[in-house]
Amino acid sequence: MSDIKYGTRAGSYGDLALFLSERKPIVRVPIFLLFSLLILPVTAYSSEAPRLLTVKEAIRMAVEKNLDVRAELYNPAQYEADINRNRAIYDPLLTLQSTISDTTTASVNSGGTVVDSKAFNFNSSLSQQLWTGGTAAVSFNNGYTNSNTAIPSSSWQTGLGVNFIQPLLKNVGREATEIAINVSRYSKFASLEHFNARLLSTVAQVRTEYFKLYSLQEDLKVKKISLELAQKILSETKLRVKAGVLPAMEILNAEFGAVTREKELNDAELAVNNQVDVLRLLLQTDATVGDLQTVDLPPRDRLDVNENEAIQKALNRPDIREQKRNLELNELQTRYFNQKIRPDLSLTGSAQLTGLDSAYQRNINKVLAFDYPVWSVGLNFSYPLGNGTAENDYRKSRLKTEQASLQLRSLEENSTKEVRTAIRGIAAGYKQIEVTDRGTAFAEERLRSFMRKNEVGLATTKDVLDVENDLAVSRSNQINAVVVYANALTAYWQATGELLEREGIRVVEGDADKLYSATR
Repeated sequence: MSDIKYGTRAGSYGDLALFLSERKPIVRVPIFLLFSLLILPVTAYSSEAPRLLTVKEAIRMAVEKNLDVRAELYNPAQYEADINRNRAIYDPLLTLQSTISDTTTASVNSGGTVVDSKAFNFNSSLSQQLWTGGTAAVSFNNGYTNSNTAIPSSSWQTGLGVNFIQPLLKNVGREATEIAINVSRYSKFASLEHFNARLLSTVAQVRTEYFKLYSLQEDLKVKKISLELAQKILSETKLRVKAGVLPAMEILNAEFGAVTREKELNDAELAVNNQVDVLRLLLQTDATVGDLQTVDLPPRDRLDVNENEAIQKALNRPDIREQKRNLELNELQTRYFNQKIRPDLSLTGSAQLTGLDSAYQRNINKVLAFDYPVWSVGLNFSYPLGNGTAENDYRKSRLKTEQASLQLRSLEENSTKEVRTAIRGIAAGYKQIEVTDRGTAFAEERLRSFMRKNEVGLATTKDVLDVENDLAVSRSNQINAVVVYANALTAYWQATGELLEREGIRVVEGDADKLYSATR
């Protein structure tokens, strides 16, 4: 990296001051006073002490505090809730049911005799979803009846049994059973990659906005120096006009130069303040702290890249990984809907031990004695004629899968284009630095030449101000070229997806899980 501030590079205004010190005494004093401002430190333009900020610190603050980044992390946390919610299909289901009835009716068969009956039922069952797609249940049912027409008049009846249902064609197997779990899981993985993409974009934005603030602050220094120089030239011009050395017209030229530079300084201050607000919002910094002051300089070193290696890296970018997850999700759903086309054939089975007695304990003993077993095995078959719902669900899923595949190919091809564009941007940006360096050197030499002409009356004050303005423009171009090159590097690392790794940022699934676990 190289410092490109006023007076810090060889061949800058500092050399002009040295050149002036070697000139004849008759002109050395006024001209030296004019240009000595150029080698003085630039005074702070904020009433409060600025907060010094490095690129690394800015990126860290954005990763930790940026509201868009923090909000994006809630998506995988919500999918984690969906995963755990859908896993609840394996939670055993306990069912308890109790009824009491008291009936008084007149029976036609008994010639109008009043029948009085009482009944009490207490039933319970525990069912479990199986990964095969079937369900199993254990039931324990108890019933008590008391009637004035029954013999015996009161009795207990108990049943202890198991029931089992297993699909054989449709909805069979772990993949079909856990479809909702897997959909949530793939969605979570895709949202994590989307979070990575958001993070990548935010880090790139931080670098871009940081170096933009740097360029604006450096440009403000250039404008401040130009204004101070123009004001000094105006003061000296008035003295020389008063002494009869220069015509009165030179005062108007000097005043116009000072007013023009004052307007440029106001515009530069406005641009800096607006950019500080942009960076504050991005980093979520406290507005009560002083203005942000950049510390790191944009990189100037040449970066050699291998196009083929860069393209291979780009194929593993977060947005491409996200699309691959979406494709996997669509393929999973396609397989699920394909299975839905099959007929519904299920194996059913049940077994039960029963008992009946007027006394509850003897009733239970009969159950445990296996005296009255009951069992059944059967097959249930169903198939909707036409089956239009399942077939069209499958076709729609196939279309979505093919669409996702094309979108993935499009992303991969675009990533290749973006990498090549970024590589060309790096090469062009580096050349631009060399061009602006030479342009600044030529502008400095040109100013020296016009200062010599001004000594002997061959150049007016306006000529000197115009040439100095050209040098200020060249310096601004030089600053901008370095920032453009830095942005080209950022765009390249963003296109290849390696920016997060270069900045030491890594996202793991546990980041979202912690957010989910912390929610109560």
